[in-house]
Amino acid sequence: QVQLVESGGGLVQPGGSLRLSCAASGTIFRIYSMAWYRQAPGKQREWVATITTGGGTNLVDSVKGRFTISRDDAKNMLYLQMNSLKPEDTAVYYCNKVATRPFSWGQGTQVTVSS
Repeated sequence: QVQLVESGGGLVQPGGSLRLSCAASGTIFRIYSMAWYRQAPGKQREWVATITTGGGTNLVDSVKGRFTISRDDAKNMLYLQMNSLKPEDTAVYYCNKVATRPFSWGQGTQVTVSS
């Protein structure tokens, strides 16, 4: 059974940084394009960033230049480096594969950007 565990969230002031991690187990991680998603209070979950099996990346316009997605296939880990954080980045962040049938969602990690 595939398990996704997100970590690294927290409370940070505007302009601060956080590095999120996603640990995947129970699957051959390296064969999947992976992504980060987020869900803000009262809103639907939205896509944030994708990284392909070859390392190609794509990010939603609102985070380009501030966020970086990366992966370590040897460790079955996915990362999201978030810099210059803004209050509108406040959300629960999730990782999952890029597919019409995603894995079961993890619990996510809360990111709160506030002064």
